[in-house]
Amino acid sequence: MAEWVDIRKDSRHVAREREKARSLRKSVWWQRQVQAGVCHYCGKHVGPEALTMDHVVPVARGGTSAKGNVVPACDACNKSKKFLTPAEQILADLERESLGSEGV
Repeated sequence: MAEWVDIRKDSRHVAREREKARSLRKSVWWQRQVQAGVCHYCGKHVGPEALTMDHVVPVARGGTSAKGNVVPACDACNKSKKFLTPAEQILADLERESLGSEGV
């Protein structure tokens, strides 16, 4: 699937948004988001200290470090999502499932 994902990141945009993310992580709003310790994607309880900030629309793809675009995610989900948009993540999951069922 990675062969059809086109990333042309703007390094200035990425640097600006990473700085905003650092500030957002210190906010009371973000502390409330991670307080429950639950991953937005898989729903597992991993504890607040194990959650990372994930950009739903990745910064490298033009996403912003705004409250409407960041969610708490466990390390495994954040790493598996990588630079994918939500729609691309769904397609990747479907592709993975279909490849897994071919061997049945």
